[in-house]
Amino acid sequence: MTNTKHLTTGYVYSDKLLNYRFHDKHPFNQMRLKLTTELLLDTGLLLPEQIIKPRLATDDELLLVHQFDYIQAIKHASHGIISEEEAEKYGLNQEDNRQFRHMHQHSARIVGGALTLADKIMSGELINGCHLGGGLHHAQPGRASGFCIYNDIAVTAQYLVTKYHQRVLVIDTDAHHGDGTQWSFYTDEHVFTYSIHETGKFLFPGSGHYTERGENIGYGHTVNVPLEPFTEDEAFIKTFNKTVVPVVKAFKPDIILSVNGVDIHYRDPLTHMNCTLQSLYQIPYIVKSLADTYTNGKLMMFGGGGYNIWRVVPRAWSHVYFSLIDQPIQSGYLPLHWVNKWKNYAPVQLPKRWEDKLNDYTYVARTKEITAKNYKLAQLITSWYDNREN
Repeated sequence: MTNTKHLTTGYVYSDKLLNYRFHDKHPFNQMRLKLTTELLLDTGLLLPEQIIKPRLATDDELLLVHQFDYIQAIKHASHGIISEEEAEKYGLNQEDNRQFRHMHQHSARIVGGALTLADKIMSGELINGCHLGGGLHHAQPGRASGFCIYNDIAVTAQYLVTKYHQRVLVIDTDAHHGDGTQWSFYTDEHVFTYSIHETGKFLFPGSGHYTERGENIGYGHTVNVPLEPFTEDEAFIKTFNKTVVPVVKAFKPDIILSVNGVDIHYRDPLTHMNCTLQSLYQIPYIVKSLADTYTNGKLMMFGGGGYNIWRVVPRAWSHVYFSLIDQPIQSGYLPLHWVNKWKNYAPVQLPKRWEDKLNDYTYVARTKEITAKNYKLAQLITSWYDNREN
Protein backbone atom coordinates (compact mmCIF):
# COMPACT_ATOMS: atom_id res chain seq x y z
CA MET A 1 0.00 0.00 0.00
CA THR A 2 1.30 3.47 -0.89
CA ASN A 3 2.28 5.56 2.12
CA THR A 4 0.74 8.94 1.35
CA LYS A 5 3.21 10.62 3.71
CA HIS A 6 5.96 9.81 1.21
CA LEU A 7 4.09 11.78 -1.43
CA THR A 8 4.76 15.00 0.48
CA THR A 9 8.49 14.50 -0.19
CA GLY A 10 9.92 15.14 -3.66
CA TYR A 11 13.01 13.50 -5.13
CA VAL A 12 14.74 15.20 -8.06
CA TYR A 13 16.17 12.73 -10.54
CA SER A 14 16.72 12.04 -14.22
CA ASP A 15 19.38 10.04 -16.01
CA LYS A 16 20.16 13.32 -17.79
CA LEU A 17 21.75 14.55 -14.55
CA LEU A 18 24.48 11.95 -15.12
CA ASN A 19 25.68 14.03 -18.08
CA TYR A 20 27.25 16.53 -15.71
CA ARG A 21 30.60 14.78 -16.14
CA PHE A 22 34.01 16.29 -16.71
CA HIS A 23 35.73 13.08 -17.89
CA ASP A 24 35.79 9.39 -17.06
CA LYS A 25 38.59 9.61 -14.48
CA HIS A 26 37.41 12.79 -12.76
CA PRO A 27 36.63 12.32 -9.04
CA PHE A 28 33.22 14.02 -9.42
CA ASN A 29 31.23 11.11 -10.77
CA GLN A 30 27.43 11.32 -10.88
CA MET A 31 27.22 7.53 -11.02
CA ARG A 32 26.93 7.90 -7.24
CA LEU A 33 23.54 9.53 -7.84
CA LYS A 34 22.31 6.61 -9.94
CA LEU A 35 23.58 4.10 -7.37
CA THR A 36 21.77 5.95 -4.59
CA THR A 37 18.52 6.31 -6.52
CA GLU A 38 18.41 2.64 -7.45
CA LEU A 39 19.19 1.65 -3.87
CA LEU A 40 16.27 3.76 -2.64
CA LEU A 41 13.92 2.33 -5.27
CA ASP A 42 15.00 -1.20 -4.31
CA THR A 43 14.14 -0.54 -0.66
CA GLY A 44 10.59 0.27 -1.77
CA LEU A 45 10.72 3.48 0.25
CA LEU A 46 11.17 5.76 -2.75
CA LEU A 47 8.15 5.66 -5.01
CA PRO A 48 8.39 6.41 -8.75
CA GLU A 49 5.61 8.99 -8.42
CA GLN A 50 7.80 11.02 -6.05
CA ILE A 51 10.47 11.58 -8.70
CA ILE A 52 10.66 15.11 -10.10
CA LYS A 53 12.19 15.54 -13.54
CA PRO A 54 14.54 18.55 -13.59
CA ARG A 55 14.05 21.31 -16.13
CA LEU A 56 16.71 23.68 -17.43
CA ALA A 57 17.16 26.89 -15.47
CA THR A 58 16.69 29.96 -17.63
CA ASP A 59 19.38 32.59 -18.12
CA ASP A 60 17.33 35.03 -16.04
CA GLU A 61 17.27 32.53 -13.19
CA LEU A 62 21.03 31.95 -13.40
CA LEU A 63 21.51 35.73 -13.43
CA LEU A 64 20.06 35.87 -9.92
CA VAL A 65 23.59 34.95 -8.82
CA HIS A 66 25.87 34.51 -11.82
CA GLN A 67 27.33 37.21 -14.02
CA PHE A 68 26.13 37.58 -17.61
CA ASP A 69 29.62 37.32 -19.11
CA TYR A 70 30.28 34.14 -17.12
CA ILE A 71 27.12 32.46 -18.40
CA GLN A 72 28.12 33.38 -21.95
CA ALA A 73 31.57 31.90 -21.37
CA ILE A 74 30.04 28.63 -20.19
CA LYS A 75 27.90 28.55 -23.35
CA HIS A 76 31.00 29.11 -25.46
CA ALA A 77 32.85 26.34 -23.62
CA SER A 78 29.87 24.04 -24.23
CA HIS A 79 30.61 24.23 -27.94
CA GLY A 80 34.40 24.36 -27.74
CA ILE A 81 34.66 27.95 -28.93
CA ILE A 82 36.13 29.59 -25.84
CA SER A 83 39.55 31.25 -26.04
CA GLU A 84 42.40 30.29 -23.72
CA GLU A 85 42.27 33.75 -22.17
CA GLU A 86 38.55 33.41 -21.45
CA ALA A 87 38.99 29.91 -20.09
CA GLU A 88 41.65 31.11 -17.66
CA LYS A 89 39.56 34.11 -16.59
CA TYR A 90 36.52 31.96 -15.78
CA GLY A 91 38.30 29.00 -14.15
CA LEU A 92 37.79 26.64 -17.08
CA ASN A 93 41.43 25.90 -17.82
CA GLN A 94 42.00 23.72 -14.77
CA GLU A 95 41.72 19.96 -14.36
CA ASP A 96 39.10 20.39 -11.63
CA ASN A 97 36.72 22.19 -13.97
CA ARG A 98 37.62 20.84 -17.38
CA GLN A 99 35.32 21.91 -20.21
CA PHE A 100 32.91 19.30 -21.54
CA ARG A 101 30.35 19.21 -24.31
CA HIS A 102 27.01 20.91 -23.55
CA MET A 103 28.26 21.89 -20.09
CA HIS A 104 25.89 24.87 -19.93
CA GLN A 105 22.84 22.70 -20.56
CA HIS A 106 23.89 19.98 -18.14
CA SER A 107 24.80 22.52 -15.44
CA ALA A 108 21.59 24.51 -15.93
CA ARG A 109 19.58 21.31 -15.50
CA ILE A 110 21.01 20.84 -12.01
CA VAL A 111 19.89 24.35 -11.08
CA GLY A 112 16.51 23.85 -12.74
CA GLY A 113 15.88 20.72 -10.72
CA ALA A 114 16.38 22.68 -7.52
CA LEU A 115 14.07 25.49 -8.65
CA THR A 116 11.34 23.03 -9.64
CA LEU A 117 11.51 21.48 -6.18
CA ALA A 118 11.47 24.92 -4.56
CA ASP A 119 8.29 25.87 -6.44
CA LYS A 120 6.54 22.67 -5.39
CA ILE A 121 7.42 23.26 -1.74
CA MET A 122 6.38 26.90 -1.81
CA SER A 123 3.07 26.05 -3.51
CA GLY A 124 2.28 23.56 -0.74
CA GLU A 125 2.30 20.60 -3.11
CA LEU A 126 5.25 19.19 -1.16
CA ILE A 127 6.56 19.73 2.36
CA ASN A 128 10.18 18.92 1.62
CA GLY A 129 12.43 17.19 -0.88
CA CYS A 130 15.95 16.31 -1.91
CA HIS A 131 18.12 16.97 -4.94
CA LEU A 132 21.16 14.77 -4.43
CA GLY A 133 22.53 15.62 -7.87
CA GLY A 134 22.97 19.22 -6.71
CA GLY A 135 24.98 20.91 -3.99
CA LEU A 136 27.54 22.65 -6.21
CA HIS A 137 28.54 25.12 -3.53
CA HIS A 138 31.98 26.20 -4.80
CA ALA A 139 30.86 27.96 -8.00
CA GLN A 140 31.38 31.72 -7.71
CA PRO A 141 29.18 34.35 -9.41
CA GLY A 142 31.76 34.75 -12.15
CA ARG A 143 34.04 31.74 -11.98
CA ALA A 144 33.94 27.92 -11.94
CA SER A 145 35.57 26.29 -8.95
CA GLY A 146 35.93 22.95 -7.22
CA PHE A 147 34.01 20.79 -9.75
CA CYS A 148 31.16 23.35 -9.74
CA ILE A 149 29.95 25.35 -12.76
CA TYR A 150 26.69 26.92 -11.57
CA ASN A 151 25.90 27.24 -7.87
CA ASP A 152 22.45 25.67 -7.53
CA ILE A 153 22.40 26.37 -3.77
CA ALA A 154 23.02 30.09 -4.21
CA VAL A 155 20.61 30.46 -7.13
CA THR A 156 17.87 28.61 -5.23
CA ALA A 157 18.40 30.73 -2.13
CA GLN A 158 18.16 33.96 -4.11
CA TYR A 159 15.17 32.61 -6.05
CA LEU A 160 13.36 31.95 -2.76
CA VAL A 161 14.20 35.45 -1.54
CA THR A 162 13.22 37.19 -4.78
CA LYS A 163 10.11 35.24 -5.77
CA TYR A 164 8.75 34.17 -2.40
CA HIS A 165 10.26 36.69 0.06
CA GLN A 166 11.71 33.94 2.23
CA ARG A 167 14.39 34.11 4.90
CA VAL A 168 16.72 31.32 3.83
CA LEU A 169 19.17 29.40 6.01
CA VAL A 170 21.85 27.31 4.30
CA ILE A 171 23.30 24.52 6.49
CA ASP A 172 26.37 23.04 4.82
CA THR A 173 27.99 19.94 6.35
CA ASP A 174 30.27 19.07 3.42
CA ALA A 175 33.91 18.55 4.39
CA HIS A 176 34.85 21.45 2.08
CA HIS A 177 33.85 24.98 2.97
CA GLY A 178 30.88 26.24 0.94
CA ASP A 179 32.79 29.29 -0.27
CA GLY A 180 30.80 30.08 -3.41
CA THR A 181 27.56 30.21 -1.47
CA GLN A 182 29.10 32.24 1.34
CA TRP A 183 30.60 34.92 -0.90
CA SER A 184 27.35 35.20 -2.88
CA PHE A 185 25.55 36.37 0.28
CA TYR A 186 28.35 37.87 2.36
CA THR A 187 26.67 41.29 2.44
CA ASP A 188 23.09 39.98 2.49
CA GLU A 189 20.72 39.84 5.45
CA HIS A 190 18.08 37.59 3.89
CA VAL A 191 20.29 34.51 3.43
CA PHE A 192 22.25 33.06 6.34
CA THR A 193 25.10 30.65 5.54
CA TYR A 194 26.31 28.15 8.12
CA SER A 195 29.15 25.80 7.20
CA ILE A 196 30.85 23.14 9.32
CA HIS A 197 33.86 21.73 7.50
CA GLU A 198 37.45 20.59 7.69
CA THR A 199 39.71 23.56 8.32
CA GLY A 200 41.05 25.26 5.21
CA LYS A 201 44.60 25.03 6.56
CA PHE A 202 45.05 21.79 4.66
CA LEU A 203 42.03 21.49 2.38
CA PHE A 204 40.50 23.25 -0.62
CA PRO A 205 39.25 25.98 -0.87
CA GLY A 206 41.26 27.32 2.07
CA SER A 207 38.50 29.61 3.34
CA GLY A 208 35.86 29.25 6.04
CA HIS A 209 37.72 30.67 9.05
CA TYR A 210 35.50 31.34 12.03
CA THR A 211 36.24 35.08 11.74
CA GLU A 212 34.45 35.19 8.36
CA ARG A 213 31.11 36.52 9.60
CA GLY A 214 29.72 38.65 6.77
CA GLU A 215 30.00 42.36 6.01
CA ASN A 216 27.79 45.45 6.09
CA ILE A 217 24.14 44.46 6.62
CA GLY A 218 25.22 40.84 6.22
CA TYR A 219 27.49 40.96 9.26
CA GLY A 220 26.60 38.12 11.59
CA HIS A 221 24.76 36.22 8.86
CA THR A 222 27.71 33.93 8.16
CA VAL A 223 28.91 31.29 10.61
CA ASN A 224 31.84 28.98 9.93
CA VAL A 225 32.91 26.03 12.07
CA PRO A 226 36.30 24.81 10.78
CA LEU A 227 37.16 21.46 12.36
CA GLU A 228 40.53 19.86 12.89
CA PRO A 229 41.62 17.11 10.48
CA PHE A 230 40.82 13.60 11.73
CA THR A 231 37.79 14.77 13.71
CA GLU A 232 35.73 11.71 14.73
CA ASP A 233 32.01 11.07 15.09
CA GLU A 234 31.32 12.20 18.64
CA ALA A 235 33.21 15.47 18.30
CA PHE A 236 31.59 16.26 14.95
CA ILE A 237 28.03 15.70 16.11
CA LYS A 238 28.49 17.53 19.43
CA THR A 239 30.14 20.50 17.73
CA PHE A 240 27.46 20.58 15.05
CA ASN A 241 24.61 20.55 17.55
CA LYS A 242 26.23 23.14 19.77
CA THR A 243 26.76 25.63 16.95
CA VAL A 244 23.84 25.11 14.58
CA VAL A 245 20.96 25.24 17.06
CA PRO A 246 21.58 28.83 18.25
CA VAL A 247 21.88 29.94 14.61
CA VAL A 248 18.47 28.57 13.70
CA LYS A 249 16.87 29.95 16.84
CA ALA A 250 18.26 33.43 16.25
CA PHE A 251 17.78 33.75 12.48
CA LYS A 252 14.28 32.26 12.41
CA PRO A 253 14.37 31.07 8.79
CA ASP A 254 11.31 30.42 6.65
CA ILE A 255 13.04 27.55 4.84
CA ILE A 256 16.28 25.57 5.21
CA LEU A 257 18.56 24.45 2.38
CA SER A 258 21.04 21.80 3.50
CA VAL A 259 24.14 20.62 1.67
CA ASN A 260 24.85 17.00 2.55
CA GLY A 261 28.32 16.32 1.27
CA VAL A 262 29.42 12.97 2.67
CA ASP A 263 33.16 13.48 2.35
CA ILE A 264 33.73 13.71 6.13
CA HIS A 265 33.81 9.90 5.99
CA TYR A 266 37.18 8.33 6.79
CA ARG A 267 37.18 6.46 3.48
CA ASP A 268 36.80 9.58 1.36
CA PRO A 269 39.90 9.98 -0.84
CA LEU A 270 39.91 13.80 -0.95
CA THR A 271 39.62 14.83 2.72
CA HIS A 272 41.24 14.17 6.10
CA MET A 273 38.25 13.63 8.38
CA ASN A 274 37.72 10.49 10.45
CA CYS A 275 33.95 10.15 10.74
CA THR A 276 31.91 7.06 9.91
CA LEU A 277 28.42 6.46 8.60
CA GLN A 278 27.24 6.98 12.17
CA SER A 279 27.69 10.75 11.73
CA LEU A 280 26.45 10.82 8.16
CA TYR A 281 23.28 9.01 9.17
CA GLN A 282 22.60 11.40 12.07
CA ILE A 283 23.24 14.74 10.32
CA PRO A 284 20.14 14.88 8.09
CA TYR A 285 17.89 13.83 10.99
CA ILE A 286 19.24 16.73 13.04
CA VAL A 287 18.51 19.15 10.21
CA LYS A 288 15.05 17.63 9.63
CA SER A 289 14.24 18.11 13.31
CA LEU A 290 15.30 21.76 13.11
CA ALA A 291 13.07 22.27 10.07
CA ASP A 292 10.11 20.62 11.81
CA THR A 293 10.60 22.95 14.77
CA TYR A 294 11.38 26.26 13.07
CA THR A 295 10.18 26.24 9.41
CA ASN A 296 7.00 24.15 9.52
CA GLY A 297 9.00 21.39 7.85
CA LYS A 298 10.04 23.41 4.78
CA LEU A 299 13.36 21.87 3.84
CA MET A 300 15.40 21.18 0.70
CA MET A 301 18.30 18.75 0.98
CA PHE A 302 21.09 18.69 -1.61
CA GLY A 303 24.01 16.38 -2.29
CA GLY A 304 27.49 17.88 -2.50
CA GLY A 305 30.85 16.17 -2.08
CA GLY A 306 31.47 12.49 -1.59
CA TYR A 307 34.05 10.67 -3.66
CA ASN A 308 33.92 7.10 -2.40
CA ILE A 309 31.01 6.41 -4.70
CA TRP A 310 30.60 2.67 -4.07
CA ARG A 311 31.13 2.07 -0.36
CA VAL A 312 30.00 5.35 1.20
CA VAL A 313 27.80 7.65 -0.88
CA PRO A 314 24.76 5.44 -1.66
CA ARG A 315 24.20 4.38 1.95
CA ALA A 316 24.84 7.87 3.34
CA TRP A 317 22.70 9.74 0.81
CA SER A 318 19.88 7.22 1.23
CA HIS A 319 19.56 8.50 4.78
CA VAL A 320 19.14 12.05 3.55
CA TYR A 321 15.93 10.84 1.90
CA PHE A 322 14.97 8.58 4.82
CA SER A 323 15.15 11.53 7.21
CA LEU A 324 12.71 13.50 5.06
CA ILE A 325 10.08 10.75 5.20
CA ASP A 326 10.69 10.11 8.92
CA GLN A 327 11.99 6.64 8.21
CA PRO A 328 14.35 5.47 10.98
CA ILE A 329 18.05 4.86 10.43
CA GLN A 330 18.47 1.54 8.67
CA SER A 331 20.28 -1.57 9.83
CA GLY A 332 20.76 -5.07 8.49
CA TYR A 333 21.20 -6.16 4.90
CA LEU A 334 20.99 -3.94 1.83
CA PRO A 335 18.52 -5.01 -0.88
CA LEU A 336 19.97 -8.12 -2.51
CA HIS A 337 18.85 -7.00 -5.97
CA TRP A 338 20.96 -3.82 -5.66
CA VAL A 339 24.05 -5.68 -4.45
CA ASN A 340 23.81 -8.34 -7.15
CA LYS A 341 23.28 -5.79 -9.91
CA TRP A 342 26.24 -3.57 -9.07
CA LYS A 343 28.82 -5.93 -7.59
CA ASN A 344 30.18 -6.84 -11.00
CA TYR A 345 30.67 -3.17 -11.93
CA ALA A 346 32.26 -2.04 -8.68
CA PRO A 347 36.08 -1.87 -8.56
CA VAL A 348 35.85 -2.65 -4.82
CA GLN A 349 33.80 -5.10 -2.81
CA LEU A 350 30.33 -3.67 -2.31
CA PRO A 351 28.97 -3.43 1.23
CA LYS A 352 26.16 -5.84 2.03
CA ARG A 353 24.81 -4.12 5.13
CA TRP A 354 23.73 -0.61 6.10
CA GLU A 355 26.26 -0.56 8.95
CA ASP A 356 29.89 0.46 8.43
CA LYS A 357 32.33 -2.41 8.63
CA LEU A 358 35.22 -0.69 10.36
CA ASN A 359 37.91 -3.23 9.56
CA ASP A 360 40.02 -0.50 7.92
CA TYR A 361 39.27 2.29 10.42
CA THR A 362 42.30 3.91 12.04
CA TYR A 363 41.94 5.38 15.51
CA VAL A 364 43.97 8.55 15.86
CA ALA A 365 46.27 8.94 18.84
CA ARG A 366 45.54 12.68 19.10
CA THR A 367 41.77 12.25 19.45
CA LYS A 368 41.53 14.05 22.81
CA GLU A 369 43.60 16.99 21.58
CA ILE A 370 41.60 17.27 18.34
CA THR A 371 38.30 17.08 20.21
CA ALA A 372 39.40 19.71 22.73
CA LYS A 373 40.31 22.13 19.94
CA ASN A 374 36.95 21.61 18.25
CA TYR A 375 35.01 22.15 21.48
CA LYS A 376 37.01 25.29 22.26
CA LEU A 377 36.16 26.65 18.81
CA ALA A 378 32.49 25.77 19.24
CA GLN A 379 32.42 27.63 22.54
CA LEU A 380 34.12 30.63 20.96
CA ILE A 381 31.58 30.73 18.13
CA THR A 382 28.51 30.31 20.33
CA SER A 383 29.78 32.86 22.86
CA TRP A 384 30.36 35.44 20.14
CA TYR A 385 26.98 34.74 18.60
CA ASP A 386 25.12 34.76 21.91
CA ASN A 387 26.77 38.05 22.90
CA ARG A 388 25.88 39.61 19.56
CA GLU A 389 22.25 38.55 19.82
CA ASN A 390 22.03 39.88 23.37
